[in-house]
Parts: sequence; structure tokens; C-alpha cells
Amino acid sequence: MDFAALTITSDVTLREAMERIDRGGAQIVFVVSPEGRLEGAVSDGDIRRGLLKGVQLADSVTKVMNRSPRSVSPDADQEAVDTLRRAHGIRTVPVVNDVGVLVDVVTGDARISTPLATPAVLMAGGRGQRLYPITKDIPKPLVPVGGVPMIDIILQRLHRQGFRRVHVSINHLGHLIEEHLGDGSSHGLEITYLRESAPLGTAGALAQLRGRMDGPFVVMNSDLLTDIDLRGMLAFHRRTADAATIGVRDYSFEIPYGVVRREGDLVTALAEKPTHREFVSAGIYVLEPIALELLEEDEYCDMPDLLAQLIDAGRSVGAYRIDGEWIDVGRPEDLERARSSVEERP
Repeated sequence: MDFAALTITSDVTLREAMERIDRGGAQIVFVVSPEGRLEGAVSDGDIRRGLLKGVQLADSVTKVMNRSPRSVSPDADQEAVDTLRRAHGIRTVPVVNDVGVLVDVVTGDARISTPLATPAVLMAGGRGQRLYPITKDIPKPLVPVGGVPMIDIILQRLHRQGFRRVHVSINHLGHLIEEHLGDGSSHGLEITYLRESAPLGTAGALAQLRGRMDGPFVVMNSDLLTDIDLRGMLAFHRRTADAATIGVRDYSFEIPYGVVRREGDLVTALAEKPTHREFVSAGIYVLEPIALELLEEDEYCDMPDLLAQLIDAGRSVGAYRIDGEWIDVGRPEDLERARSSVEERP
């Protein structure tokens, strides 16, 4: 199913609308003007009710269409979409921008997206030492998961969310990544490369983007398998107007001993094997171009250091909580978990 399959114009007949609904598979089509503005929606139920009232199959869809369909803005996250669905008993939700143009459609669990202007950056220059010897002759992003190179899975998920421009930082065995991905056209993407002459950490290669970004952009590690709603994270970032947003996850661990709390030599409390909870970085970020001004070309910098510099400079850094699937494929046991996760997916 594609975006065009869900749209018609007002001069279409009921018969043609029925055929389009049948082909589209979403049980609905949206009526748009020549400029792309949303004018209404026509469901199979609307057509049935119209026919019962005497409307003819040769008549215009305007005789049966809903002229005020429920919609969300491009900044809406998945929670807002699901709330609208539950409140009004609808399955397919149009996404309309501030001038009324239909830019997106959410149907089922997927989003059919027009291209996002926001670029994404995949940091793929690491050596993958914790996966050695697997990564002796192959860069970690090309390690197969479910028979598919990990970076291909990540790119497929980015494409599904509407991303079309991706920058990939490369260093260790980077030529193999570049040979594999090429210009990105096989993934429906435009891929360019940030080539590191030496290891530059988890943020250093971003200096090459200074002056090339005119708005927020997503940065993520290339060893992450996650189903995060990046559009929701971008919407959160825009609402908060922070210089950077960090994707964070809840992490808990059990202390395997009885913990003694004291004041001086006096015991004040005892806790048997307590669980400690923290928020940890998920390796996914949204940055504003101002962050790039803090980086020097070919200078090593890790992402925590860059974010600390932003905070020291008086810039705000937000935290966006991530739930759902998130696998950091850093160790052999993580790789096996990722492979099992992919195999379990339908």
C-alpha cells in the first residue's frame, strides 16, 4: 500500500471510489484538492449508507463523503493517534499540516509516510571490539541478524518512518559498509558518508555536518535494533525547543547483598537485595545545528561530552523516555537476543 492509493479527488464517482477502497485495503480513501488539501473522507460504510438513500454509483463522492474527518498534526506522536482512534472508533487517521494539506496517513500499526525533511545520522565507525572475533573481518553494522545485515534492518525501519536522507559515519572497515550501501538507492534512501581518518568517538564525525543542517536531525548508533517512534521523539523535541534531546530507558539492577544504611556508626535501615533504578542513554538523540558549533573537525568527541558542553553553555537538554523493543547489539549474548527477536517477528 502506498500514499497515493489512499487519495482521490472530488470528481471521482462512487464506483471509482469503491474500486480504490478495494485496492487500497484500508477501507477508506481521502478526498484531496489539486493542491493536496484534505477535503473529506469516504469509507465503505459511507458508500453503503449513500446507496441506501438513493445515491447512484455514477454520482460524485462529494454526495457521501465526510467533510470533517478527524485528523492529527504532523507533530502528533503515536499516543495522540491511539487516543484519537479509541475516542472515535476509527482505524485510519489522516495527518494534516498547518495549511490543511494531507501529508501522511496512519493505518493499523504502520504509518504511510511522505518523506521527512529531517535527516538521520548513523554512527557506524566503531570497531565492535566486544563482538570480536566476529568483527575481525566485518564491521559490526554488517553483522547479520536474521540473515540480514544489521544496518539494513535499521535503514528499513528509518524508511518506514519517512526518513529519506541518511548520513553514515564510517571508519573501521568503512569501505565495506560503503560498498554494501552505495548511494542508498536500493533502500529508497539518499546516503552520504562521514569518513573518519581516525576514530573520532560517538560524536566527533558530526563536525563534518557543520553548516549543512538547517533544523533538527536524528543521531543514533548503528548497533541498535529498536521500534522507537522517532516521529514522536521529534515532536517532543520541537515542543520543548531544547538544543538536544536524549532518548532514555529505564534500567534496573538488583544489588545481590543486603544493603546497610547508616549514619556514622549507627544503622538506620536494612534492605535485602534492593533493586536500583536509573535512566540510561539509549544511544538515540535529536540535535539542533547549534550543537555542531561545539565540535572541531577531526577532533575526538563522545556524545556525553558534547551534551555536557551544551549544558555548560547554558543550553537545555531534554530526555525522551523510550519503551518497547530496544537491543544494543554490543556483546555476543546481545547479538543472539537480537537474532531471536527478529526470527520471532511475523
